[in-house]
Amino acid sequence: MNALPLTELLMMATALVAAGAVAGVIGGLFGVGGGTVLVPALFYAFSVLGVGGESNLHVAIGTSLLTIVATSWRSLATHRAHGAVDEEVLRTWTPWVAFGGLIGAAIAGFTSMEGLAVVYGACLLLVAMQLGLMPERYTVRKDMPTGWGRRCVGTGIGLLSAMMGVGGGSLGGMTMTLCGRPIHQAVATASGFGLAIGAAAALGFAGFGWDAPGRPPLSLGYVNVPAAVIMGVLTALTAPYGARLAHRLNRTVLRKAFAGYLLLTALSVVLKAL
Repeated sequence: MNALPLTELLMMATALVAAGAVAGVIGGLFGVGGGTVLVPALFYAFSVLGVGGESNLHVAIGTSLLTIVATSWRSLATHRAHGAVDEEVLRTWTPWVAFGGLIGAAIAGFTSMEGLAVVYGACLLLVAMQLGLMPERYTVRKDMPTGWGRRCVGTGIGLLSAMMGVGGGSLGGMTMTLCGRPIHQAVATASGFGLAIGAAAALGFAGFGWDAPGRPPLSLGYVNVPAAVIMGVLTALTAPYGARLAHRLNRTVLRKAFAGYLLLTALSVVLKAL
């Protein structure tokens, strides 16, 4: 591949720095690992600068997953300091969301860019509708599933989160609130899923996309190394600020803001890909 001119490299680096800083705050605030910021930011940056091609969305998702590891670690530590994490849920659900993340990476490796965009948009729209339209205390059951219910739902959360490039906070948080958990506890606990999902799925995206065509320069499989380093450092540094802010906001405001943001993000990525 041809090297990018210096001016375009500087423009891309500036865009990555800004997106990484914002993504860290969003990740800590909403427990989404920043993926809902990183994926569209990377996707648009690659497209505007004319790098890569048919694998741009795959690379954006794979890169986002790698940065989620650092962001989730910092965010989880901050939420734990506030005593908001359900450690039992985190311990028993983590193996299954990690397993689902690896499966999701494998499926994404054989899915077209348009197909990934549809999955990404549909899942974010589902979460946005649940948060924005349903009453805050609306539940479908009194507690989190156990046994085979936990295995199946946890695997599903990891699978879809990997295909979306998010850390499990979106779908994991939705699951916990529908199972009767307060949104602050749901956000805090689901942020911990990102460690498992990000690590497992990022390895999968790197492996399954190793020889894929149409990738931006300096990519290992479907993971772009420079973008992952820049955004990983910045999101890890700024995630605690978002986590602290989450504990100061009204729960209704948190739900509405999250829903509106997810709606706009879903529409932008789907329209760009299709």
